Amino acid sequence: MARRSSPRRPGGPGRLRRVEEVSAGGLVVQGDGSHLEGALIGKLDRRGRLLWSLPKGHVEAGETLEQTAAREVAEETGIVGDVLAALGTVDYWFVFEGRRIHKTVHHFLLDAVAGVLSDADVEVTEVAWVPLGEIPERLAYPDERKLIARVPDLLERPA
Repeated sequence: MARRSSPRRPGGPGRLRRVEEVSAGGLVVQGDGSHLEGALIGKLDRRGRLLWSLPKGHVEAGETLEQTAAREVAEETGIVGDVLAALGTVDYWFVFEGRRIHKTVHHFLLDAVAGVLSDADVEVTEVAWVPLGEIPERLAYPDERKLIARVPDLLERPA
């Protein structure tokens, strides 16, 4: 007697579960118009390459996007910053542990107000102050490079 296979239900075997994730972070800057620099983080990828990016992380319950950005920047760089402006949003898809994840990251521009640059966060391999003009060539991800292009105009706006 032949066995009938049951119809596949959405989310069943062989189908990835879709998950929405929201994060926030950004670029914290220090200095003046003649010598402005931003803090970047470096993390090792699966191949052992050091990839530079903007600090970011998950939004915790009860936090605003701006609060998350300031907290994540401080946790990953050691620098406390005040949010100056929104830089923009990046979204992308990836697969991890059987899930298809759609991640939206809200980036902000922050002004450094306290702290010392530190790579104490276990997720971070290196941190560095990088002159603003050199940040685009250092960043590993094209979407983040596009956001950095907005920084000079945002810094020129009156508060």
